[in-house]
Amino acid sequence: MDHYSDGRAGSLMKERIVLAMGRIRLIPEDTEAPDPFHDFFCAVSDFLLRAEALGQELETGQYRKRTLEEMKELQDGLYRDMLPSHYESSWLNPDYAWKRSQEGTKAETQEPSEGEDRAKLGVLLSALYAELYGVLRFLYEGRSEDIAPMLELFLQIYGLFSGGEIPDSKEVKDAFYWYAFDYLDVSVPERTRELLIPEPGIETQLFHGFEREDLRYLFFSGDYISESTLQLASFLNALPEEKLELAARSLTEGFAEGFRVMGRNLSGKKTVAIRFLRGFERLVLREAELFAEKKLQVILPGAAARLTDRIPGRGDRQLSLSPNRQFEYDHRFDAAIFWDKAFTDRRHTELQASYEARREAASQYAGPAVMEYFGEDAFFPTVKQAALSFSPRQRKLLNRCMTEQGELTERYMPGDETSFSMIAWPVPEIGPQFPQIFEDTIEINSGDNRRCKALQQKLIDVLDRCDHVEVRGQNGNETNLRIALRKLEDPDRETRFENCAADVNIPAGEVFTSPVLAGTNGLLHVSKVYIDGLLFRDLKLHFSEGRTTEISCANFESEEENRRFVTENLMGSYEVLPMGEFAIGTNTAAFAFAKRYGIEEKIPILIAEKTGPHVAVGDTCYSHEEDTMTYNPDGKAIVARDNEISARRRESPEEAYFGHHKDITLPYEELGVLSAVMPDGSRVDLLRDGLFSLPGLEELNEPITGLGTGSGPETAP
Repeated sequence: MDHYSDGRAGSLMKERIVLAMGRIRLIPEDTEAPDPFHDFFCAVSDFLLRAEALGQELETGQYRKRTLEEMKELQDGLYRDMLPSHYESSWLNPDYAWKRSQEGTKAETQEPSEGEDRAKLGVLLSALYAELYGVLRFLYEGRSEDIAPMLELFLQIYGLFSGGEIPDSKEVKDAFYWYAFDYLDVSVPERTRELLIPEPGIETQLFHGFEREDLRYLFFSGDYISESTLQLASFLNALPEEKLELAARSLTEGFAEGFRVMGRNLSGKKTVAIRFLRGFERLVLREAELFAEKKLQVILPGAAARLTDRIPGRGDRQLSLSPNRQFEYDHRFDAAIFWDKAFTDRRHTELQASYEARREAASQYAGPAVMEYFGEDAFFPTVKQAALSFSPRQRKLLNRCMTEQGELTERYMPGDETSFSMIAWPVPEIGPQFPQIFEDTIEINSGDNRRCKALQQKLIDVLDRCDHVEVRGQNGNETNLRIALRKLEDPDRETRFENCAADVNIPAGEVFTSPVLAGTNGLLHVSKVYIDGLLFRDLKLHFSEGRTTEISCANFESEEENRRFVTENLMGSYEVLPMGEFAIGTNTAAFAFAKRYGIEEKIPILIAEKTGPHVAVGDTCYSHEEDTMTYNPDGKAIVARDNEISARRRESPEEAYFGHHKDITLPYEELGVLSAVMPDGSRVDLLRDGLFSLPGLEELNEPITGLGTGSGPETAP
């Protein structure tokens, strides 16, 4: 890396990198750091020297001459310590680092506090090593100004071990803290620029000057390229044009439809961000061309490479399939090292200044078009006892940070002027039937919007007349919920439920509302649900007056670990959340598709939420848009837009929002009955025994009849 500099870095930056790499090159022969820490510094130095060698090949053009197999081999060498085959005995593993760092301490001859502090040192060093992997992305992009501070942090911490002394963990923590804090005035504006400012040449950004059939282009992205990614790119390269076109238009037309349905003006916007997985480049290129026809220039944000660029614990899915999901899980709260009030205050100040400096770009931003993916093997994380986690105080600061960030976003990119669209595609890890699953997913994602809305209106007509809804499970499912609904002042002109087809959330197929919290009580139980790449087993959420009171799952033997898993990965680190949404999914074709291929556990929530009734914890679906009225196709105003918490937005906006919304679906086969209970106490069963029982919805049952979801519909009164 001593050779590498770009126009922005200048001679000073190059000098800093030259000096840093010169010192790093000497570490393996240096004996200043005592054991076992010398081993750590040698391991990290080896990684950085490998990265430097790659940088030299990138600069000279030698790397471009390598074969695909050679590029893969070089990559695997760089990621060696992260790969599952080496991770358990790597300093990247916090449990391994915790144990190694205590070597040589003995309770009978030394103070117990010394062993404890040495353990903390190991965990901090593990987090340091994880942070340094961000060098790779910056290296590919020629961002020397971002590499230099990382190298200098490594050397600063190495210097603390000079002379054979072992520093206190606080000294290492302080070094990490000031690295994160001092560079916020660089990292925050740079990340904001990446998210709002398009780069020229979309094809060059995607293919790096290669023909699309030459998959070596993937290795210039700066992200890890798995065998699955290579298979995905090959598959899409061979996909017939007409199917590629249908897949691309599902997202771009859904995005435009979202603006139309919500009565917003797309013509005044100039940019849209596509977030996608490596391997989808051919599809993304066509989407970019279609967006260009709508006068929208595409932004391709890179993955967050620095710890300060990521939201701790918030499941920021990578642009590439992770080489080791356990590594991602272990380090999701590394920001605990520096996450205090001073840091979050400065982060907020820098973010506000950054948005203000790019006010025009923010106003021209239409929103994100997100390409989710599914099909990975179910991930059951091991809870590492040494992994960093947030304290209760830090969780409160995180939640405040998310609220304030939401307020800034709303100020510079108002929700009533922007939109989004999300779609999900399978990856080859889903199994040998991947090609057919992908083509069937195209069909699912491009369903008939008009017919869907007509059928869903029949549900809404009943739901608008009832007092509340009751939901009960079957086949071992213990769900027993009462959902309170908003009173309609003018039923001829108002509705409680939005009639949702394939626009912002693709595929089509749900009606949803914001429940009234008072009177919403009971238990939601789901045997299995896959959320943000994590599988929750036997998930149970108890509600009282619309708020969670008890949460649990059965992923681990320990109840404490289960609660922590749900709190961190479903609840967004909040102890209590309201029920922000109640919905009924109507896409029985998607449910049948999952059953047919035996991939129910791998279906993402974006599709799964359309395959049964579901609730969401957190904000309502109308967060920050409560006062901007939208209408159903029948012309009725959708008035159930807030609840008792979001209603505080005018007096106490800091108490009105959570910056969090997670859906949990009750699949048809676990649904006993879903009833609309009328003011006089009579009941209309909308679904019974996993099938739609309301007259006029018989065709919704056709795809799932005989799949074991129920014995057949019963006619409602």
